[in-house]
Amino acid sequence: MSRLLIKMTAPVFSISHRVIYGDTDAGGVVYNANFLRYFEMGRTEMMRSLSLPYSLIEERGLILPVTESYLRYKAPARYDDLITINTSLAEVKKYSSRFNYRIVRVDENDNEQLLVKGFTVHACINRDGKLTPFPDDILNTMKKLCQS
Repeated sequence: MSRLLIKMTAPVFSISHRVIYGDTDAGGVVYNANFLRYFEMGRTEMMRSLSLPYSLIEERGLILPVTESYLRYKAPARYDDLITINTSLAEVKKYSSRFNYRIVRVDENDNEQLLVKGFTVHACINRDGKLTPFPDDILNTMKKLCQS
């Protein structure tokens, strides 16, 4: 399987977000790096919905920094667009995890337009920056999502 294949595996977690003016550039479209922020919004809310918010992971002395990201831009988003951020947990390993994303805009006729697709990979490290395995309870909770 290609690392760049973006397959949304169930369960797919979705949130809506209205694009604010501050997210756009001089051309009136969402600045490209802001899509990484949207990915983070989707990922954070997905983890919270699993009763595994990042705050609980951090309380255990762990941090999940992004070690790799990929974005494929398909169409622009503009100020005041209502976008949907779809997130799925694609892979969990002993020391890392990968989330896949699709960001779409739905028009007034319920037609969906793909804006961006991509993924992020996260290492599990401790506060000293040392690669650390996920604790078994966190690993098992996350793995269950990949097998749904």
